[in-house]
Amino acid sequence: MEIILFGVLAVLLVFMFLNTRKRQKQMKAEQEEKATKTVPGVKVLMQGGLYGTIVAYDPEDLDSPALVEIAPGTVIEVHSQAILRIVEPNVVDDLEGEDLGEVEDEAIASEADLAAETPEETRARLDRDSDSK
Repeated sequence: MEIILFGVLAVLLVFMFLNTRKRQKQMKAEQEEKATKTVPGVKVLMQGGLYGTIVAYDPEDLDSPALVEIAPGTVIEVHSQAILRIVEPNVVDDLEGEDLGEVEDEAIASEADLAAETPEETRARLDRDSDSK
């Protein structure tokens, strides 16, 4: 009887170990996917429930803060782990009657401009903008 109990205990321990490793791999894959999708111009949801648009983010150095625009002209620094997830845009609901082609062209052009900037260039541009106000 004791041998059966030890066998069941051993099976449960192996199951828990394997399940934990599987979950860790899934979490790491999700973090890597989030890091590759977090580029300037992408709308994100942060841990505190705030929505914003990424202005600058360095996936290599996770200790440096990400710059997130939460309102036009209002850019905040947040820890990279404060970004909960990428928000998939639903362009049709946001536009309501605007010419979709023009808006998409403008969005693509502004994303390309932002993606070409380094985080240091972005900080310098934001400092210049705030000094001029």
